[in-house]
Amino acid sequence: MSDLSARIANLSPKKRALLELRRQGAPSADTPAEPIAIVGLGCRFPGGVDGPESYWRLLRDGVDAITEVPPDRWDINAYFDPDPDAPGKMYTRWGGFIRGVDLFDPQFFGITPREAVSLDPQQRLLLEVAWETLEHAGLPPDQLVGTKTGVFVGMMTNDYAQLNMHGYDPARVDVYSGSGVDASFAAGRLSYVLGLQGPSLVVETACSSALVAIHLACQSLRAGESDLALAGGVNLILSPEATLYSCRIRSMAADGRCKTFDARADGYVRGEGCGVVALKRLSDAARDGDHLWAILRGSAINHDGKSGGLTVPNAAAQQAVIRAAVRSAGVAPAAISYVEAHGTGTPLGDPIEIRALWSVLGAGRSPSQPLTVGSVKTNFGHLEAAAGIAGFIKTVLALHHQTIPAHLHLATRNPYIAWETMAIHLPSAATSWPAPAGPRLAGVSSFGLSGMTAHLVLEDAPPPAAPVAPPGPASAPVLLALSARTPAALAALAARYAALLAAPAA
Repeated sequence: MSDLSARIANLSPKKRALLELRRQGAPSADTPAEPIAIVGLGCRFPGGVDGPESYWRLLRDGVDAITEVPPDRWDINAYFDPDPDAPGKMYTRWGGFIRGVDLFDPQFFGITPREAVSLDPQQRLLLEVAWETLEHAGLPPDQLVGTKTGVFVGMMTNDYAQLNMHGYDPARVDVYSGSGVDASFAAGRLSYVLGLQGPSLVVETACSSALVAIHLACQSLRAGESDLALAGGVNLILSPEATLYSCRIRSMAADGRCKTFDARADGYVRGEGCGVVALKRLSDAARDGDHLWAILRGSAINHDGKSGGLTVPNAAAQQAVIRAAVRSAGVAPAAISYVEAHGTGTPLGDPIEIRALWSVLGAGRSPSQPLTVGSVKTNFGHLEAAAGIAGFIKTVLALHHQTIPAHLHLATRNPYIAWETMAIHLPSAATSWPAPAGPRLAGVSSFGLSGMTAHLVLEDAPPPAAPVAPPGPASAPVLLALSARTPAALAALAARYAALLAAPAA
């Protein structure tokens, strides 16, 4: 052993680790973060969306999924008044709603019917969509028991608790009352049901909650706290209070449509839904042979800080978070060809967001390669805590299908935005996404009403290896194995597969 080797061997473990970091070159703030693979998707959104396939059909076909408030939520005729100053009234009749929020199979998750009654439907919906995400990823839930799988959930509304308080009866308080509506149990219950032992938390940063949850999930994966992460957001509109508040601050569009970046923009419409993605370190996903839907290259979060008001967006802070996310991804700003904008359709927020995007992503961009911008809020409204995951999954699917969906309700561009100085394209119809010299890159933005902002950078996945043809003739029968907890559920599942297999290819 040389003298130098002997001296190194005698160092403490901490000093040896520091020496190794110096030898390799410690990571700097400009070093790209380790890529994260998106290996599974699950979602329930307005317009009958019950998974990524139906979500893509809605996006591809440019569906407007806004409806009047269903009678099982509240009596809209009793609350509606076109006068925005009418006390106790709302000047909108519209929203983006999902069906069957009262339906749930508690025994499937080992929950008793008595406990299920106390569960916030947001918890129930999250359980279902998370399970579907694992199925989509090909990850058997029973193999995750005891693993370092993290759960990161964006959630902000508590309508179910408010409804229970309206008819409050102290005699009805039982052992499930707290865990049924306390926000932390949305994540904790999912970890408990699946037996997961990674971090488990609910994130509440208002409208940016879901994207902040994904950012934190990526950090957990890179730090080694988690080896798999389930991240997303959930939002249900069960009582009228939040809509009444939104009408008081004049943030609602009178016609119930998000006319993002349009001259008629006068606010947003509330929507609901749930989305969850399964995330792994890219190296682990490649090792495990997972299907890659897209790659998350980088992300960043910050707060608006001091602005014109608590709920007023800050252009400088938006620029900073986009710039930090691009730097985290290790890509050139001009290489990003599409951005899924926060895009609520408010007269103040839209111009600020477009200017912030162009100030960062317009640098070095050729006029022949415009930045395409869209917002899924034009399809089914602002999903609040789940808004970011709706835009995130939309962008993943757009990358996968190499098509940018239409941006709806655009008649005349907002005159308060200097469009002539920016090469920005707003797609009025579904547009093919040509392959650039490198991979396709996209950004996703989400801004919270309380000032918390997030931006993520996505890259399309490399093409999968050509599948190996099974032995035997091409027309030979293929076994499709199905399983369910009850005979009735098995029959329903078989019927769904029969309909799927009979449908023409998308």
